[in-house]
Amino acid sequence: MAQNEPNQPDQAGKGMSNYAKYTGIAVQMIVIIGGMAYAGYKIDEVNKHNVQWVTAAMALAGVFISLYLVIRAVKN
Repeated sequence: MAQNEPNQPDQAGKGMSNYAKYTGIAVQMIVIIGGMAYAGYKIDEVNKHNVQWVTAAMALAGVFISLYLVIRAVKN
């Protein structure tokens, strides 16, 4: 039993580290997609587009950018 006790804090610390890492990735995704969609919305608003195609294109670009960053982060 004494041999397992020193390993437990390391495992708990690793779990919290993973939690923080993946929570950070989720927040990063939200910020990127939301920022891109907001920028597209503002572009559509300034140019008075009837169909908000810039908003859709920018949001889709944000999704692809965030997925690229997630895959790169998880791979490491």
